[in-house]
Amino acid sequence: TSAGFLGGAAGYVLANVLLARRGARHRKRSSNQPSEQDQAGSGTAIAVGALLDGVPESVVLGVSLLSGGGVGAAMLAAVVTSNVPEGLSSVAGMKQAGRGPGYVFGVWGAIAVASGLSAALGNLLLDDASPQLIAVITAVAAGAILAMIADTMIPEAYERARLYTGLCTTSGFLTAFVVERLG
Repeated sequence: TSAGFLGGAAGYVLANVLLARRGARHRKRSSNQPSEQDQAGSGTAIAVGALLDGVPESVVLGVSLLSGGGVGAAMLAAVVTSNVPEGLSSVAGMKQAGRGPGYVFGVWGAIAVASGLSAALGNLLLDDASPQLIAVITAVAAGAILAMIADTMIPEAYERARLYTGLCTTSGFLTAFVVERLG
């Protein structure tokens, strides 16, 4: 599980470095996204980067269905509370970079479809998986998501909220913990 967690983080960071070199360094930010004219290929890199962020948590959603209890309230709340602000920030950046509605809806529509397929595949292909394999897969996704938060979301939050970033982050973590305990 520890190796999966570190592997997920390392995999995300490596992919993020490659995407940053292709123009997607600020793909999740509400500003600073390059337009296609500024850096050719940045649109594709942004789309691939967003897909990279969505697939791991979708696989975990699919795996969570294996217990027979459906999608846990905690997992669903975590996905919604992380993806809505993330998506809105990215869309604002895309609009500011001059990307049209067709591009924005195309990127997020494709990500929604790919994420749905990832959840379905996670559910179908891992039906007979051992608890250890499911733990590793969940840890890989958790490592990738934590690396994304540290690399992308916390720096922008600090840039905008400064001294309140720690309190906001802690409050978000506490909210997730309470939802998990109640759900």
